[in-house]
Amino acid sequence: MTEERPAYPFLENQTVRRWTPQAFGRDRTPTDLAASNRSDREWPACWGDAASLLEWSDTYERILDEEHAPFYRWFVGGRLNATENCIDRHLEERKNQVALRWEGKRGERRTYTYYDLHREVSAVAAALRGLGIEADDVVTIYLPKLPELPITMLACARIGAVHNVVFAGFAPDALVKRMQRVDSSAFVTCDGSFREETAIDQKRKADTALASLEKSLPTIVVDRLGASHGTHLGTDQYDYNELVETYAGADVSPVPRKATDPLFHIHTSGTTGNPQRMTHSTGGYLAGVTWTAQTVFDLSPGTTIWCTADIGWITGHSYVVYGPLLSGATVVLVEGSLRYPDRHRPWEVIERNGVEVFYTTPGAIRTFMKWGKSFPSSHDLSSLRLLGTVGEPIGPNTWEWYYTHVGEERCPIVDTWWQTETGCVLISARPGVDELKPGSVGPPLPGIEIQIVDEDGRDLPPGEPGYLTIDRPWPSMLAPLEGDQYWVLAEYWQAFSDPRAETWRYFTGDRAVVDDDGYVTIIGRDDDVITIDNRRLGTAELEAAITMVDGVTEAAAVAESAAGETTLCVFATLEQEQRDRNAVRDAIRDAVAERVGEFTRPASIVFTPELPETYSGKTMYRLLERVVNGRPLTDSDTLRNPEILGELITIWNRE
Repeated sequence: MTEERPAYPFLENQTVRRWTPQAFGRDRTPTDLAASNRSDREWPACWGDAASLLEWSDTYERILDEEHAPFYRWFVGGRLNATENCIDRHLEERKNQVALRWEGKRGERRTYTYYDLHREVSAVAAALRGLGIEADDVVTIYLPKLPELPITMLACARIGAVHNVVFAGFAPDALVKRMQRVDSSAFVTCDGSFREETAIDQKRKADTALASLEKSLPTIVVDRLGASHGTHLGTDQYDYNELVETYAGADVSPVPRKATDPLFHIHTSGTTGNPQRMTHSTGGYLAGVTWTAQTVFDLSPGTTIWCTADIGWITGHSYVVYGPLLSGATVVLVEGSLRYPDRHRPWEVIERNGVEVFYTTPGAIRTFMKWGKSFPSSHDLSSLRLLGTVGEPIGPNTWEWYYTHVGEERCPIVDTWWQTETGCVLISARPGVDELKPGSVGPPLPGIEIQIVDEDGRDLPPGEPGYLTIDRPWPSMLAPLEGDQYWVLAEYWQAFSDPRAETWRYFTGDRAVVDDDGYVTIIGRDDDVITIDNRRLGTAELEAAITMVDGVTEAAAVAESAAGETTLCVFATLEQEQRDRNAVRDAIRDAVAERVGEFTRPASIVFTPELPETYSGKTMYRLLERVVNGRPLTDSDTLRNPEILGELITIWNRE
């Protein structure tokens, strides 16, 4: 370990450690793309190395087609099938290897080998065909974290249908919008799910949504609740298990798809506005996800990975389903809350399944911190060799706790940056290749070029915060379809200084700063900005100072407006053993004033057991702003913990 000062202005008083890569032994590099000088010298030809990790029915003719820029097309002329790459090609060598381990909320466990997956995916694919589903039809899937969810996704891909997974926690209205945007041809749901001891009637929500559609859809219903909860199947509704039994042993050949054909639709979470439909193409997406699964997460055949993301979000698509299975790894899929039936559950899952790669959110880690180090320390976590985070910036304190108490000071942490639009990780340190800096995401991956720019699109030097942009296309990028709304062009693909300029830039919507080593630190979303005293401050900048205070595990900074004046309001969560709240309030005010500026000294500090967070681990600042400014609460469908809103209002009014 070596110590040095960081270059970032808002962390200038903090000492960070560099974790040298030599401690993480790596005897292989997945592709030559990992050589940065090659990717810079031979771009875009270097991305052929990522494509070489896949099996192609027809070899592509061109790596990149720029004719329709800014809507670039990758691996033009090539054909392949996603399910064949995820399952079939593994059968000869590892058909009896475990592909999926599932743990249910009520203690159930199921194990699928690659051969088991092949049989059930083929049966579901045959069942979909029996219901009239063919290539290019869209199947909407509305399921919690059950094995039937990835199985149905792969069944769709096998026959060339496009899947549209909708998070199972959405209300009927939100589901209807997401179904209508993609013109669904079939629907897959379940009878219900469990929230701790309570059975949730999922089918009732699904039926309400179906009744709002203009046409009737064939619907497959998975039995999750069991015989004790009777479920009525209506017209054109079919029991999943009966279909699998009917089509058992079906031989469904994978349908070769053009690399540029859509693989799936997915909607953004809507944390910063209305959710938007995203489409990812087959060849480019699979190439990007496969390469990053092996380069960033060091996945290889037999590696056991547990990614805690819901499959309804892009992280679940890329690193629960496609990335691991493309790599021949073993996926651990866990239904329900990490805290149920008790706080030992995450560590029991790791211990019981021999998890090697653990990928979660900073929000989850901060929750673990609140529970205390005694929980992970009471379990055997020696199987772990790599940790990862995603969803929002991870502060140095949270990084150190994760490294010390979960990784036991031997596991590197890959703090990954990417988005629904990017499809796969674009910025991250590579274990065994790059040094790690707590609080920094790391350098852009080989083949990815970034730039920090100001409001006018001018390049900024290291140490100057600004807008994060991606300056070259990449294979797994958003692939808009013909007829998609103009917002794609207007908001995402921008040439800042001159709309007629040849320079292409993807505007990420995130603010960041890069240091002299090329390491990126994310400050926050462009709209996660507070203006105080005519100065714009990123929320991450403020929260980094707050969480440096002893006993504070998590914080959110929002603006409170009253009488024409804007002041800073802080919501903070504390470690369980932390008791002197007045002392902590004073320490927070002093820390923010010292590290950011006296003008930012918080006017209000509210302690809360939790922050409102989405299932993808993002804090819903918009809802916190509504609480402090007395406005009606809306758009809470994506919340992991909607019950916290009422408690926040009570706490705020009491303060």
